[in-house]
Amino acid sequence: MSNYNWNYPTTIWVGKDRIKDLYLACLNLKIQNPLFVTDKDLINLPMVKEVISKIKNKIDNIEVFSDFSGNPFGENVEEGVKEFKKNNCDGVIAFGGGSGLDVGKAIAFMSAQTRPIWDFEDIGDYWKRADEKNISPIIAIPTTAGTGSETGRASAIINKDTGIKKIIFHPKFLPSIVILDPILTKDLSPRLTGATGMDALAHNLEAFCAPGFHPMADGIAIEGMRLIKKSLLKSVKNGSDLDARSDLLAAASMGSTAFQKGLGAIHSLSHPLNAQFNIHHGLSNAIFMPYVLTFNKENIEERIISICDYLNLSKSFDAFLEWILELRKELNIPHKLSDVIETNKMNLNDLSKMAFEDPSTSSNPKKLTINDMKVMYEHSILGKLF
Repeated sequence: MSNYNWNYPTTIWVGKDRIKDLYLACLNLKIQNPLFVTDKDLINLPMVKEVISKIKNKIDNIEVFSDFSGNPFGENVEEGVKEFKKNNCDGVIAFGGGSGLDVGKAIAFMSAQTRPIWDFEDIGDYWKRADEKNISPIIAIPTTAGTGSETGRASAIINKDTGIKKIIFHPKFLPSIVILDPILTKDLSPRLTGATGMDALAHNLEAFCAPGFHPMADGIAIEGMRLIKKSLLKSVKNGSDLDARSDLLAAASMGSTAFQKGLGAIHSLSHPLNAQFNIHHGLSNAIFMPYVLTFNKENIEERIISICDYLNLSKSFDAFLEWILELRKELNIPHKLSDVIETNKMNLNDLSKMAFEDPSTSSNPKKLTINDMKVMYEHSILGKLF
């Protein structure tokens, strides 16, 4: 494998063992006292301990913050900001899956703010409320290939008071340097490899189907889907296939880059469940995918057919749908929401309202109502496609 340096949408260092260049990334950004942010599950892994140990040999002052887990809360960011300020940190190394990256990015951003994090929700021009003067630089290092948060300009954070997952946005959430090293993902379990890969697929697919003119996003999304089709099952079956792992890392970063165009109902339906039931985001996206596809069919059929040749599929909406269904089956992803959640505990009226108010709803290809959300939840519980 060769090494590459990409500069779109930000500086991206790609290749086997590029984690060894972490010190160079700190030098490049003039970070002398970083806060290393990762979640409480990763912090105890030998791989992570080794990364921290090696960077400590090069940098005198490095602090670690890891007091959070998947689906993080606003309080986790507040605690991280306190650590950042207490230790006079001047940058963040965000390391891990979506939670580690989202919390790290939010800490770097919020360390310069006086307003609460919820004032920067992805609504209209809320991001212009920010004080941009002292937002610290961010180095992002993903250990999963799903969220693409390393190339995103937002973090998904749960408001504990309301139980709602909020998208916090500012252009400076975008990390300054990203390190994509497949070595860091090779020990990811087949289950998580599958779920995170389906998350990346959801990002690329919804971005491509979102209305509006953004040919750069469309092109990135199509190639992201091709890479997932080529390499997701390979990675699940052989986690040590570094070429396949690299494809998935690229596809995840591409999905996040592409969805600046927009997302859709897959994410609108997922976010409330992630917050209320702590279900893995990639898993919920994978479950909802065929229900949303068939619900949106009349609005997206031509676009889906237009990419079937490139994906080496028969030129029909049904062939694309069959690929999604078969892929889920091979990844052992349940077809019904009722297979992973005690659906009698779901308040469909409340969840449907949350889903309708999610920022992803506005860019769904088909205009949505609260009742549409409820109907899609009901179909996913029963396993009934539209």
